[in-house]
Order: sequence, then structure tokens, then C-alpha cells
Amino acid sequence: MPRFITLLLFSFCLSGFSQSYRSVPNTAFVRGEKLTFRVAFNSALTGSITGGKATLEVTDDNKILNNRSTYHVVGEGKTTGFIELFYKIHDRFESYFDQNAMIAWQFTRRTRENNYKKDDLVIFRQNDHLAVSLSKIIKISPNMQDVISAFYFARTLDISDLQPGGIIHIPFFLDDSVYNSRVIFKGRETVKTKLGKFRCIAFRPMVATGYAFDDPYPITIWITDDANRLPVLIESEQAVGRARVELVSFSGLANPVTAKLTD
Repeated sequence: MPRFITLLLFSFCLSGFSQSYRSVPNTAFVRGEKLTFRVAFNSALTGSITGGKATLEVTDDNKILNNRSTYHVVGEGKTTGFIELFYKIHDRFESYFDQNAMIAWQFTRRTRENNYKKDDLVIFRQNDHLAVSLSKIIKISPNMQDVISAFYFARTLDISDLQPGGIIHIPFFLDDSVYNSRVIFKGRETVKTKLGKFRCIAFRPMVATGYAFDDPYPITIWITDDANRLPVLIESEQAVGRARVELVSFSGLANPVTAKLTD
């Protein structure tokens, strides 16, 4: 019996060491990158008003999880100014995801939207294909993302052979559910923002319809057509109006911004 237990433990050790992960080349971002966005709303009732600010930052942390190096990204969004008289938001999301495999390991959420509050912590047991939140244990597919890591993983994808109308599938985990998002590639376009004109690649991700959205593809994202893949502009058509999220500053980039056009 002792020999059997020893062999059993040894087999578990071997299975753990034999775990292999995909390797995703990343030249799009590095630790220290910080992106700041302005959020504006437009409706028949309010007209166009600046109503919020959001940031995405790849911190300098290199936390080791499951013996793997990780990226730590913090995303924050909050309402500002006049709109806070009617609706107050302060959300914070954090993701630790694998540096080489670009898969999620840990995700935290702190949502404050008027009287609505939600806090969550999700541990991704990628080897067991499980996501463990504060309330549930959910079966997940291999290489699962959280909503933050999915965005950074998407920035690393090679789309050189993708044609307009082509679809990218990106699964992610949020609110104890697995979503298999379809992202439609619109093509290449030039957009103008407060930072100037940029050559961009445009995408339309699928979202869940309901209270906020009538169209399953209400959002268009313009990303710089260069090595950084920066999201310079996001527009969404909502049931009550239009939202525009515009990149207003950036720092700590991995590459020069070659997609910016000179007048």
C-alpha cells in the first residue's frame, strides 16, 4: 500500500509537470503602458456632454501565479462633472493573465453604479478547466479569458490575412458565465480624434442585447494600424443615445505610433 501511494503521488507530480501551454507572441504592449480615455454621451435629451474618464494600465508587477509570470492590468472608469448629478459610476477591474500564454489566472471586480454594488473574485484553474468565483464553480474551455485579458490578447492577434467581414472568436468569462464573442472585422479606415488622424483597423464585437443595446453589434472599435494596436476610438449606439470613448493620452508604449497621420 505505501508503494501504491508513492506511485500515485508520483503520477500526479508528472501530470503537473507535463502541463503545456500555448505560446502567444506579443509585441503590442509592455509593462508600464497607460491609456487614458474621455467618455462622452449624446442623446436628444442631453445633447453632447463629457461624462466620464477611464484608464487602462499595465502595471510594473510580475506576480508569479501557478509558477508562471503574469501581466497585471488595472482598469478604472468613473463618471465626472454634470452627469454625476443623475448617475454615478466608479468601477475598477483587475486582471492577472499569463505573460506567455495570454490566458487569465485571476480577475477582480469592484462595481459601484448608483445604488448597485457588485464585488467579485475569480480564480481560473486553467489546468482543471474551471473558473472559481465567490459564488460558483463553472466549467470553462481551454485558454479562457476574462474581459480585460481578452482585450490584450486580441491586440496580439495576427490579422494580416483577415478580410472585411471576417470573424474572430474570443471566449471570455464574466458574471459567472462564459461568452463566446464574435468580433467582425470591418476593414481599414481613417479616424480623427483630439490626438489627430490615425490609420486604423475597425472591428464590431457582439454584445448581449437587452436594456442597453437593441443591436447585437452596436459597438465599433478603431485600433491603430501599427504595432501598438491602440484603441483610439470606441463608439456605441445605445437604446438611449450614443456613447463615444476617445483616447486622450498614452505613455509607456512598446513601439512608435506610426499610424498617426500628419496634416
